[in-house]
Amino acid sequence: MSLKRIDLLICCGSGCISSGALKIKDQFHNVLQAKGLTNEINIIETGCMGPCDYGPVLVVYPEGIFYKKVTPDDVEEIVNEHFLKGRPVKRLMLQDEEEKTFITQKEIPFYQKQVKVALANCGYIDPESIEEYIATGGYEALGTVLTTLTPQQTIDIIKKSGLRGRGGGGFPTHLKWQMVHDNPAEEKYFICNGDEGDPGAFMDRSLLEGDPHRVLEGMMIAAYAIGAKTGYFYIRAEYPLAIKRIKLAIAKAKEAGLTGNNIFGSDFSFEAEVRTGAGAFVCGEETALMQSIEGQRGNPTPKPPYPAVRGLYKKPTVVNNVETLGNIPSIILQGADWFASMGTENSKGTKVFALTGDIRNTGLVEVPMGITLRELIFDVGGGMIGDHKFKAVQLGGPSGGCLTTQHLDVPIDYESLKERGAMMGSGGVIVMNEEKCMVNVAKFFMDFCVDESCGKCSPCKIGLRQMQEVLKRIESGYGKEGDIEELQRLGETIAKLSLCGLGQTAPNPVLSTIRYFRDEYEAHIRDKSCANKVCADLMHYEIDKNKCIGCSLCSRKCPVSCISGSREEKYTINQLPCIKCGTCMDVCPVKAISKIPGMHPDVQLKREAEKLQQQNQEE
Repeated sequence: MSLKRIDLLICCGSGCISSGALKIKDQFHNVLQAKGLTNEINIIETGCMGPCDYGPVLVVYPEGIFYKKVTPDDVEEIVNEHFLKGRPVKRLMLQDEEEKTFITQKEIPFYQKQVKVALANCGYIDPESIEEYIATGGYEALGTVLTTLTPQQTIDIIKKSGLRGRGGGGFPTHLKWQMVHDNPAEEKYFICNGDEGDPGAFMDRSLLEGDPHRVLEGMMIAAYAIGAKTGYFYIRAEYPLAIKRIKLAIAKAKEAGLTGNNIFGSDFSFEAEVRTGAGAFVCGEETALMQSIEGQRGNPTPKPPYPAVRGLYKKPTVVNNVETLGNIPSIILQGADWFASMGTENSKGTKVFALTGDIRNTGLVEVPMGITLRELIFDVGGGMIGDHKFKAVQLGGPSGGCLTTQHLDVPIDYESLKERGAMMGSGGVIVMNEEKCMVNVAKFFMDFCVDESCGKCSPCKIGLRQMQEVLKRIESGYGKEGDIEELQRLGETIAKLSLCGLGQTAPNPVLSTIRYFRDEYEAHIRDKSCANKVCADLMHYEIDKNKCIGCSLCSRKCPVSCISGSREEKYTINQLPCIKCGTCMDVCPVKAISKIPGMHPDVQLKREAEKLQQQNQEE
């Protein structure tokens, strides 16, 4: 490959591709060809660079100049001004609120507190090039292990590093490995769990898309340590790019002699396969995942026996998630002490998070364990959008919990989060501002868990639906005294009796929001009011007659014809048939229509009358 004066790195993770990154790449090819510059500029597709809010993004080396929200129309200007004249295009650079321009990637606050381990190569190399991976030290860790370390010595290094599973449970990685290593069975399996299904989570997908060889190398090191000759990547079918790139990585590794028989001249032989899931959230649970690989319905099975004893095809099996494996090569090459020097006493290393929600900088980040929520949300995430205030953060996906302003200085580690009703989970972080209704948030996650429950055990199948019904009742204005206590009782029972992790943790969003936002539940039940005007049945629309100009636009656009009036009498809303769609407020040219918290008295009187009538009929 010839050396070129400029390397143009274009983020081609799924997020930037959906925003038009491939069109930008094609346009660069067209413009460079037209100007005779193809021999001077190297165009490289990379994995996710992190700041998804600014995509499509690209970085120009050797300067490291970072461009955001690039469009095909910007390409010719970049080529003419930057590539030909040496004048970077300032308008495409990132600026803060004080209009300070950040020229290079390293200067951007989003990256300042990040430490890249699992994501070390994401956004820097072509994920489809095994040569680029090898050039960054790829497969050196595998070679080191196979030629200088025994399986037990490999496990001991992982033990010393303090690496814990990044899939959610935080189980010490070396313990799983040790149990299968000590099992005398001749046939063993290793599984990489890429069935990432949490709302707002894209960590594993991004790592598979951006550095598939790293994950494959991590799997092979783990397989050597436990004595497995076959590994499976289980990836949900909704991740086509991740599937494509890991399959390509396996093929290129095989072509290079890095899989197959007697790798690096050792006695270790290994083959990897890819299996796709159909999008069932429950298949993220390791026993359900194994059932799916075997061609059965993905239902969890009771533990014990644990997969280390009786796993895939009834053989000893280790299941680690994508991020866990992404840490392995670096631990081997840089040492257990190096990895353990980051993080806290019981939570070592770094953690990859998918930052989403009402913050300025959404995207993929990797930070040391022990960083506070405040640092993650306000320093890395850039704080809240606009003038809004921070209200809560959901950690751990649909099974996680919501934390509040009082927890902003809590260190992010397994134990600290668990103590406060949240969990690390796989790394989804959803930040919410003061306009969010926490009853509505709890119901959203409960709806998700009900939909994704496999239905195998009664506590989860029936209990979650009971919790859902109570939340529906509260949200629609039919809540009654004792509903909060009922939710707590159900949640605690389900957590104790459910078969798998989905059911055991599904009540967390409800229990944590009751714990920290009980007043919102009480207002919904007692006052029939949603202060944030989110729950449709607990708010209403009113027309200010002093502002109304009698144009009739609201009446004409109302889909249920519940608005009447005239230019002289001004318009009013009949609250009983109103469906709270908000069309009237949207079309009003003088902003005379407002959302008002609380159920309208007319609606409340009607409901009370209906309730009384029902009671009389029952008597």
